Amino acid sequence: MAEPLDVPALTATLDGTYVEVRNLTRKRLVEYAGVLDDARELDRAAFRERVKDVVVELAATGQTGLGFPPEHGGGGDIGASVAAFETMAFGDLSVLVKVGVQFGLFGGAILQLGTQRHHDAYLAPLVRAELLGCFAMTETGHGSNVQELGTVARYDLETREYVITTPDDAARKDYIGNAAAHARVAVVFAQLDVGGASQGVHAFVVPIRDDAGAPLAGVRITDDGRKIGLNGVDNGRIAFDGVRVPRENLLNRYADVSETGVYTSEIENPDRRFFTMLGTLVQGRVCVGGAGINASKVALAIAVKYALRRRQFGPPGEPEVLLLDYGLHQRRLLPRLARTYALHFAQEVLAGQLHAVFSATEEVDERTRRALESRAAGTKALGTWHASDTIQECREACGGAGYLSVNRFDALRADTDVFTTFEGDNHVLLQLVAKGLLTDYSSSFGELDQLGMVRFVAGLAVETVIERTAVHKLLERIKDVLPGSGDDSWDTDAGLLDPQYQLAMLRWREEHMLSGVARRLKRGMDGGMAPAEVFSRCQDHVIGAARAHVERLVLEAFVDKVASMAEGPNRDAMGLLCDLYALSVVETDRAWWIEHGRLSVQRSKAISREVSSLCRRVRPIAEDLVDAFGIPAELLRTEILAEDPLT
Repeated sequence: MAEPLDVPALTATLDGTYVEVRNLTRKRLVEYAGVLDDARELDRAAFRERVKDVVVELAATGQTGLGFPPEHGGGGDIGASVAAFETMAFGDLSVLVKVGVQFGLFGGAILQLGTQRHHDAYLAPLVRAELLGCFAMTETGHGSNVQELGTVARYDLETREYVITTPDDAARKDYIGNAAAHARVAVVFAQLDVGGASQGVHAFVVPIRDDAGAPLAGVRITDDGRKIGLNGVDNGRIAFDGVRVPRENLLNRYADVSETGVYTSEIENPDRRFFTMLGTLVQGRVCVGGAGINASKVALAIAVKYALRRRQFGPPGEPEVLLLDYGLHQRRLLPRLARTYALHFAQEVLAGQLHAVFSATEEVDERTRRALESRAAGTKALGTWHASDTIQECREACGGAGYLSVNRFDALRADTDVFTTFEGDNHVLLQLVAKGLLTDYSSSFGELDQLGMVRFVAGLAVETVIERTAVHKLLERIKDVLPGSGDDSWDTDAGLLDPQYQLAMLRWREEHMLSGVARRLKRGMDGGMAPAEVFSRCQDHVIGAARAHVERLVLEAFVDKVASMAEGPNRDAMGLLCDLYALSVVETDRAWWIEHGRLSVQRSKAISREVSSLCRRVRPIAEDLVDAFGIPAELLRTEILAEDPLT
């Protein structure tokens, strides 16, 4: 690339619609940059208090309430709240997660599951962080399987109250952020019992502490203790011994109980009602995925900049060679840099869809909502796995220096580790993605658990399953414009750097894997096998198909972004990264394509050569590319990036 990149313009491209929001968040992060030092220097109790104080101070600026209605002190902009949260991941992640617990989980549950009476009572004080709360869903015995929670909320007709009870240790609420020290109120998910009949899981507002911070009668709270990371967040366990709350404390957007004990809901099917309730909480997954991607940017910025100043080995009598001039070092960092950009643009598409659905003035159809939930689940899974992989590789790429706490990798690695399992275990989330694909987000989607999905797919012809998918239509359309499409040799005649070829490869893999899953599910059921056994035997195939689907969505988002940019060096750079991402995906899974006859050994070798060539072409602009992330220098204030690293 002859012309230099316009780094500020590229930052603006990355920041997208919410440039001002992201810049304001960067400003706040600089003001609180000292929290990074506090995380290393304070003991756990003191650091928890420091993090809480920062969250309360941020709330006073309005920065954390952007997604709430203006009439309750918020900004009324879901997209802005996601952008602010993502950007906060450049800083201390305990602050980020505590913000997420207070405003995303606790506040989000009241906003999305409650009605006007709850909004009027709770939203304004929680937006100001005067009322701190927690989101008490997960239990020791049940995490992903929320439908089988053990906590019970029994309606007492005589007193018109709900009686919240933890029947055993497996049913205690566990790993609950804000619970161990600071929350005064919890949104508790429990099995609703009305007149001896279970109505499934519902959410209740339950006070757990008095104004002095002492647990209320019947509430038992214990500390989860020290964790791998995020020790500025006070995770704890909560158990309830017949705790009573008024009838009005049921968050009743989707169901209610009358004073006389009559249960009503506009959604008759209990499974559909349950999945609809959970679907409204999708913003948390969107935010966690975005945070993981942004944490990856911090690790890459440090590792790339270090590799441009650290020298090691070289010809006798000559200066040692910069780390980033070694082909292997380029291979370790630059494909991950490309994937970070790819995931960023995929996250941008997802956040835009979230904003559109939750800001719509008219009711959004159920299929659109289900597709959003699926995309959020898949993007969160790939984004957080990418964070774990990238941060670890960047740590190793910095050698012994990367092992020092002062260089941030320990906190980045430890604090993001839980991202892969909270807001949904990634493997379970990819099963949700596969369910949507195999059922085409049908009207029965919201009623199906995984075993229901097996029965649904088994009742259709495999061709019907595949022809209904979006990827089938896309693949047929794109093959028509590729060389050799007439004789089905498009995968050998098209150029490796042709985005249509790259998209066709990923679309073909997705369709083939989906059809394979459908055939296996149908064959198992036709053979008389129990649905649970069929699903268990196909589970790895299900996850593979879902992952292939999300990787295709990521590439489509990147290709679309490049196409939308004005011609010039920045677009050329994004084109290089897009090619590098696409071919890296194919290279990583090339055994699959070879096994299925879509990639010759010779073409596989050509792809590997091209990936190495692209790394060499990205190398001169690598620092500009990480600078474009817009991470404030104060947050990259590491020992290995000091002006003189040896002093």
